[in-house]
Amino acid sequence: MMDGLPTPRRYVAIGAMSFGSALVIIDGGVANVALPTIARDLDVAQSSIVSVVTVYQVMLVMLLLPFAGLGERIGLKRTYQAGLAIFTIATVLCFFARSLPFLLIVRAAQALGAAGVLSVSSALIRQIYPASQLGRGLGINSVVVTSSAAIAPTIGGLVLAVAPWPWVFASAVPFALISLLLGRAIPNPKPSLTTFDVPGAILCAAMFGLIIGGLESAVHGDSPVISAAIVIVGIVVGIYFVRRERGEANPILPIDLLSRPVLALSAFGGFVAFTASMTLLVSTPFRLQAMGWSAAAIGAAIAPWPLTNMVVAPLSGFLSDRIPAGLLGGIGMTVSIAALLLIGFMPAEPTYFDIAWRMALCGSGFGMFLPPNARLIVGSAPRERAAAAGGLVSTVRLAGQTSGATLVAALLSFGLGTGMTPALIAAGLALIAGLCSIARLRPSIRNPPAEEAETEVTTTQVSR
Repeated sequence: MMDGLPTPRRYVAIGAMSFGSALVIIDGGVANVALPTIARDLDVAQSSIVSVVTVYQVMLVMLLLPFAGLGERIGLKRTYQAGLAIFTIATVLCFFARSLPFLLIVRAAQALGAAGVLSVSSALIRQIYPASQLGRGLGINSVVVTSSAAIAPTIGGLVLAVAPWPWVFASAVPFALISLLLGRAIPNPKPSLTTFDVPGAILCAAMFGLIIGGLESAVHGDSPVISAAIVIVGIVVGIYFVRRERGEANPILPIDLLSRPVLALSAFGGFVAFTASMTLLVSTPFRLQAMGWSAAAIGAAIAPWPLTNMVVAPLSGFLSDRIPAGLLGGIGMTVSIAALLLIGFMPAEPTYFDIAWRMALCGSGFGMFLPPNARLIVGSAPRERAAAAGGLVSTVRLAGQTSGATLVAALLSFGLGTGMTPALIAAGLALIAGLCSIARLRPSIRNPPAEEAETEVTTTQVSR
């Protein structure tokens, strides 16, 4: 079996994947800055227009794991390109939206396409890169995701300065066209012959949709009783879903992968780390705004986080091909904990420099933790379950980010979101993620059973 794609096809495939990932990340976040303008033009309440963002996030989390399972069945490349095409069509339709219901429908369609792209991206990266360079490839992908999320608000602001809000969505279409043109170079591994678990996919989507939807409803001031009932129903569905998945040969929820302690710790650690990072990133603008900072100054103060991450993430991915991921993750979270505590206890009237270097330090810590963590999840899974592992990575990221945003909304509702509390909570979450990472250094956790090692050629290398 060929280990990765030959050059120069490998570089073309990397370009196609990079533009595709940038497309769905940018268009997923670019609408945030346009929400007040959209609300005014469509003549709807600002509380209602927030659903333009939440419908995208919730739909995406609901569909990632089902689409990963579908990708294993019908083919990774076919799932990726179909998702990209659906996303592109939906993005064009956003341009013609003149009512909130229509805009919500096409945003849901965007999430449908984005799920097809993101659910199999990590699995395709594993096919593109040789095993000895998998960490490097995931590090580069992490940079694309991080930088795209960072520049999305900037792109949205620039477009709004010169054009009406529908152009905000259309701004990402060039990324789609480039990715589709380069897509011929993407590898096309043979799909598995297993049947697709339709009931499992429905239960998975219902579990995430009910739990996240109920939590979102609670923090946005809806009836506590109804919100709690929605969450409880979601938990009940989840319990039944998990029990059912244990008897499936190729489960939608990768119970077979999560039964391995090293993968379970990596998934939980990644979820907690993403929750911590989003808690800080969402709460910091509110804290600085309360201090009298302008929107432009706040953006400039936060910018060192993604800029530093763009340097550290590929370096960390490169090192993870040679150094145990548990050690890199432990060091990264130690740096992040120190930075988060420094942010929590920063001066009452901080200067730009006071915030910028703390943000840079924090971004470097998370940049050191996340690529090796993703590499271990994707690289330690059997090759035939690479799509499920990749879907798990994306689900962990989005579920963590959504949880962080929901946590900040709850803190704001209790009057605790504009002080040091979010940074201190994030530091506590980073400590949990660091402990999960260090625990993976134990030989009994790091090394799989002998019968599992035989199914993965590079297990010894990637289970670091």
